[in-house]
Parts: sequence; C-alpha cells; structure tokens
Amino acid sequence: MGMYDASRGKGSYAYGCYAAYIVALIVFISVGLFYMFTGRGSEFDFGWVLENISSYTWACMGVGIAISFSVLGAAWGMFITGASIVGAGVKAPRIKTKNLVSVIFCEAVAIYGIIIAIILVQNIDDTTPEDWITNYNTYIFNGYALFFAGLLTGMCNLACGICVGIVGSGAALADAQNGELFVRILVIEIFGSAIGLFGVIIAVLLGNNRKISSS
Repeated sequence: MGMYDASRGKGSYAYGCYAAYIVALIVFISVGLFYMFTGRGSEFDFGWVLENISSYTWACMGVGIAISFSVLGAAWGMFITGASIVGAGVKAPRIKTKNLVSVIFCEAVAIYGIIIAIILVQNIDDTTPEDWITNYNTYIFNGYALFFAGLLTGMCNLACGICVGIVGSGAALADAQNGELFVRILVIEIFGSAIGLFGVIIAVLLGNNRKISSS
C-alpha cells in the first residue's frame, strides 16, 4: 500500500502530456473555427504573424534559446549521471573521482551554448529607420538566420546533454561492478558529447555575419 508504483507514475506523466496536447489542439481548432465563421478567416494567417514579428525579436529569441536549452541539457545530464555516481559510490567509493569526467562532459554542453550566444549577440545592434527601410529584406533574413542558429544549438545541446548523462550514468554503474568497463563506455560517451559540436559548427556557419545593425 505504501510502496511507490513506478509504472503508475510513468503512466500519469504520459497521460498529462497527451492531455496537454489534446487541449492545445482543441484550442487551436476552436480559434480557427471562430475566425472562419465570423468572416475573419483572412486574419487567421501565420504568415502575417511571422512577417510582423521584428527581426530583433527573432534574433534575441535565438540567443535565449541557445543558452537556455544548452543549460537545460547540461543540468539534465548532470542530474542523471550525478545521481548514479553518488548512488554507486556508496558500494564502490573508488569510482567517484574518475567518473567526474561525465559531469565535465555535461558542463561542456552549457559552454557550447554560451559560445554561440556570444557570437549571435555580437550581430545585434541599433539601426536607423532609414537604414531599416533600405535593408528590410536583409534584416528579416538575418533575424530568421540568427533565430534558427540559436534553435539549432539549443536542441542539439539538449539532446547531447541527455545522451551524455545517460551514458555517464551507465558508465558509473558499470564501473562499480567491473572497473575494466569504464574506459570502454567512456569511448561511447566521447562520441555522444560530439553531438553538440555538430550543432555548434552549423550554427556558427548559419549565424556568422548575419548582422542586424547599421554598422
């Protein structure tokens, strides 16, 4: 009676996700039907919304997503691997020091996000109304480029942090059982940590010199 049912907890979480998805879908359809039946269907236009959002907004959202998702991935990975290191360290205290390399790999994910955020924010500065009108199309394109560069970085680093955390957790548990397995699993962890670098490289190419400024 007092025991925790893990399967029930997972089911409740999945049910909550599905419920949130269904509610969002119902709201979306209801709003669309409202605009259609009131003769305002032309106002339900995503293209209009995207075109009227400022390039500065897109660029700043890209910077925010790059750093926030990267930090989220790093924290998530450290949470997963750190819990395993502490737990397995009770049985085998020798694993605590060398398995900290997994935590370092997770922290590197956040550093990737900081680097990209700094690179992107260097392209954002003030501009004059005349220059904005003259280079409007260029600024719109650059705003989208900076946004998706940040989104690419954030999503890659989020996946990278979770991957490194799970593999690092397995490395700690395996090392506690057999010390010879640590180096072998560490190789897998190194390849997992390279996932974030792929996103960083493409984000640098995508966001490089995409300036939204008069200078």
